[in-house]
Amino acid sequence: MTQRSILCLLLAGSLAALAIGCNAPGKPRLGTEEQVRPEQQLEFAKLYKQNCAACHGANGQIAASISLNNPTYLAIAGEANITHAISAGIPGTLMPAFGKGAGGMLTDQQIAALAHGMVTEWGKPLPAGTPTLPAYAATLTGDATKGEQAFNTFCASCHGAGGAGKGHTGPIVDPAYLALVNDQYLRSNILAGKPESGMPDWSQHTVSGAKQIMTDAEVTDIVAWIASHRVASPGQPYQQHP
Repeated sequence: MTQRSILCLLLAGSLAALAIGCNAPGKPRLGTEEQVRPEQQLEFAKLYKQNCAACHGANGQIAASISLNNPTYLAIAGEANITHAISAGIPGTLMPAFGKGAGGMLTDQQIAALAHGMVTEWGKPLPAGTPTLPAYAATLTGDATKGEQAFNTFCASCHGAGGAGKGHTGPIVDPAYLALVNDQYLRSNILAGKPESGMPDWSQHTVSGAKQIMTDAEVTDIVAWIASHRVASPGQPYQQHP
């Protein structure tokens, strides 16, 4: 092999190595996905999986917390309330603030992508004949005494007399449970129901064989009665002293 042939082979090998190992500045290597910086991720499915699925379920259902993949809940809560909850968190619950302005890690654009994604991906028109949607937040002051009566009418068949539980349904008045949720959480569940577990929404209850719609006052009163079972030091056998 001549010296010229050897030089040509070396040059060809060098060019091949450069073609394989180098890419244009700012462009990913061929055959690989472009990496997105965490703060630039705006894809709903990925944002939800990374930030929400642990508490709200892989598909927004069958979760430790409220079912987000519920068209009735989404219609009542609305995109604005969902956005605020993600950004600022929910006091009195384990829901943290995700907005950067409140100490979280998500930008306003990412929070908007999450809230809008839930509404567009999981929301759908409610059935014809659905009553006027109730207010997301309570506008009245609840009466715990009336709430107990309303609970026995609408809820005791599944949640047990006095909310003590029945079958596989645990006690809803357990102070340890009530320490983890706030009044809005209770109201949201009563209003929207939990389709995956068979819990009806506010408009689908059956009382004495007839369909009966819960009024806003009845919902508010039931929340007040359940909340009246909270204690100052849940889980503590006696008051702690410094």
